[in-house]
Amino acid sequence: MVRGFSFSFKIKRFVPILVGTFLMVSCGRLEIKKSIDPKSVSFEARYNEDFEGVLYPSMLLALANYRGNDPMPLFSVTVTAPQNNSVLRIVADSTILNYVSITQETLPKKGTTYTFVPVIKWKFDNMYRLRQQGNIDLTFTCYINDEEVDVKNIRLNYRPVNECLMSLVGHDGVYHDFRWLFVAYVNEDHPKIDGILSEILSQGIVTTFDGSRSEKKVDTQMRAIWYYALSRGLSYSSISCTSNGSKKANSQHIRFFDDVYNNRQANCIDACVYFSSIMRKVGLQPIIFVEPCHAYLGYYTDKTRKKIALLETTITGWVNLPELDNHYDEEKGKLEEKYYNKISKYLSDKQKADYEKEGMPLEDLKKDVSNNLFDRASEYQKENYNNNKDMYTDSAQAMYQMLVVEEIRKQISPIPAVENGEVRTEK
Repeated sequence: MVRGFSFSFKIKRFVPILVGTFLMVSCGRLEIKKSIDPKSVSFEARYNEDFEGVLYPSMLLALANYRGNDPMPLFSVTVTAPQNNSVLRIVADSTILNYVSITQETLPKKGTTYTFVPVIKWKFDNMYRLRQQGNIDLTFTCYINDEEVDVKNIRLNYRPVNECLMSLVGHDGVYHDFRWLFVAYVNEDHPKIDGILSEILSQGIVTTFDGSRSEKKVDTQMRAIWYYALSRGLSYSSISCTSNGSKKANSQHIRFFDDVYNNRQANCIDACVYFSSIMRKVGLQPIIFVEPCHAYLGYYTDKTRKKIALLETTITGWVNLPELDNHYDEEKGKLEEKYYNKISKYLSDKQKADYEKEGMPLEDLKKDVSNNLFDRASEYQKENYNNNKDMYTDSAQAMYQMLVVEEIRKQISPIPAVENGEVRTEK
């Protein structure tokens, strides 16, 4: 009885105090005095000034599996330890492009300023679908020993995923080349490629793709892929411009494999990416040669990787083979004169003579045109390559790049395909 009474008494005794507290909260804002002065911590959150407040999702996707040291981290936070062995926690709030992300570190020495690179957990699935630019506000909250100390906000302009950063000049005047990001658009895992390979095999130029390093077999496989591209009516179309207003960074719109396949249009880098995707799937080893204002394709033809063949992919736009189908007379084995004149310049004198004498099956005619254009495409860049060969392997010549896809793929992931709003990542 005594204990029960005493307990009841204590409750009654504290009721006025609790009521008073609630009244104080309801009548005015409750101010919690912080034990740590924000000024003493000097918390700052920054986005790398070289990128001028612009975020490139294509770069984040390309580097999603990168495990090396980042030479140009995007974000950094600085904080001064208010006491020895302070526990720092940085929380980045969620946006449409990232999840809530937490970075925790220990600050050993009071008064010392520390800089950290916070880990951001990106929403990669959302990035795949970005086809237009937009803005996000990324908020960083600083906690010391579980006490909220300060908050900083960074507004960023994110770019479409088709926009590839090519280069930028840093605030210190140093030029940084990012054209190795082209390899991220090479997608050997694209689900359409299996069907494409079936179509190529049905053409009868090759009976199998074996990833052979025999120079002759590599040549035959490349001619088969080339003929497929011409049979699809792949034409040249340049859409390199973007709405990026940066004065220090250069970027370019690059079509994905889907875009080239569906629209049958490509510029120089689009076509290199398209061909490289198919080549990688069958075990061939593409190289993308990049120079100021242009890119063309190369590939190794032997196991030792000493012999390189070249291919100017924009030459696919010189003819439109599909348009011949409706202008061919099967009985005569002849094309309408207007359409024959379009392609006759890509035939040898003997082929012209044979055609004019007896006609020719349309498929054979197309293959002759394709082979002759392949020969031209193989020769087109040889003089240029020989003149610039040393610059492609000279690290001081940043404007000339030899992108060996197989080597870069070890660090750069392909950007997966998106079909009907769904991300396609399976092999």
